[in-house]
Amino acid sequence: MELILWRHAEAEEADGATPDQKRRLTARGEKQAKLVARWLHRHLPRKRTVLVGPAERTQQTANALELAYEIEPRLGIGATARDVLAVAGWPDQSGAVLVIGHQPALGRTAALLLGGAEADWSIKKGAVWWFASREREGGRQNVLRAVLNPDFC
Repeated sequence: MELILWRHAEAEEADGATPDQKRRLTARGEKQAKLVARWLHRHLPRKRTVLVGPAERTQQTANALELAYEIEPRLGIGATARDVLAVAGWPDQSGAVLVIGHQPALGRTAALLLGGAEADWSIKKGAVWWFASREREGGRQNVLRAVLNPDFC
């Protein structure tokens, strides 16, 4: 299985007047999403599922990819690392699952996969962390295949 974590691109700052769920991408965020989407188009396997949190900014990030996606309520703003892994079916799902979501859940998921315990790791806005699960020597290994920051697309 492959699990691709994509943090939503840069969004408007919280202003107290706009509900957090309704915050939209900034112009810079739209550019970030398009750059990363272009990279993902070149690298995503054909067998893939795209799961997106219900917030406006995650859906806008997903729209840049121009692929079908499912809105998954458990990937909302308050999601946990365990929610991310459960929704994705890690590590037993076949193919690739792209999850578009939020901090701190994505950073905590990355820490859990690489370090074996949740920790508050930072994933930059618009960045992708790509993991794979494989069997080696009778055990399962988590492999970090790629990390992509939108500034390097």
